Amino acid sequence: MFKKIILALKGFFMGAANVVPGVSGGTVALITGIYQEIIEALNSLMEKETWKALFHGQWKDFWKAIHGDFLLWLGIGIIASIFSLAKLMTYVLANHPIQTWAFFFGLIIASSIIMFRGIKGWGWKEVLFTLAGILLGIVVCTLSPTETPDGYWFIFLCGAVAICTMILPGISGSFILVILSKYDYVMNAIASLDIPVLAVFGAGCIVGILAFSKFLHWLLGKYEKQTMLILLGFVIGSLVKVWPWANKEAISVSQGNPETIDPMIGAAILWCVIGIAVVAIIEILGNKVAAKENI
Repeated sequence: MFKKIILALKGFFMGAANVVPGVSGGTVALITGIYQEIIEALNSLMEKETWKALFHGQWKDFWKAIHGDFLLWLGIGIIASIFSLAKLMTYVLANHPIQTWAFFFGLIIASSIIMFRGIKGWGWKEVLFTLAGILLGIVVCTLSPTETPDGYWFIFLCGAVAICTMILPGISGSFILVILSKYDYVMNAIASLDIPVLAVFGAGCIVGILAFSKFLHWLLGKYEKQTMLILLGFVIGSLVKVWPWANKEAISVSQGNPETIDPMIGAAILWCVIGIAVVAIIEILGNKVAAKENI
């Protein structure tokens, strides 16, 4: 039971990372030493033999094949984290938008630096891939409308896309929701327990992870460096979406609709630095875990 509780705590931290744009749940999984088992569990869900065992009533074999106990307790921690933090995110975005987005900005900057350091052997090809990613990020963010559809089809699509990035170290699924202009919407749905929206979003997550997990793992296995370079560039280019002063209307409302908006430069810098420090601490802990595993 102690091991199960520890696993649930790891899931809690993964869920927290997925709620906050800028910190990757995949990175937390790497740091806590469970990333490989997550990959194995996801791969097993795509194997024919796994589902044959289920359809033939071989429940124990099916449960063992999909790492059932592992996924169950990890899922408990993730769900508990998401539901407990959603209200907090909703509150701070409504009442302290500058500080909150500055914090996210710092998280993403630090994550980009770590991704950059993790890529070895830079040359003109690597620079081109990164520039292509930056251009893609800028184009997606600038062309992405401030408001996107609230229809269930789009919520389903958001879930499918976000869940795929959640298993990638270095990029946050919630950051994708920010780009798709659905972060606030999904956080509000979680905080208010909007069951229809959550059901559709959850269905999108399930379909997305089953449909794309094999492709993503193949992509990382065959073109890992190129993929990470494009992701790095994409994250850098997407910083335009989390600029702390981008949503002037939300800032004005949070400050009581004054005639002149207070930019709160000092507070923004402070929270940006805190965001950078959080990622730095996570990276240090990850390096310590990796060092212990290599001993």
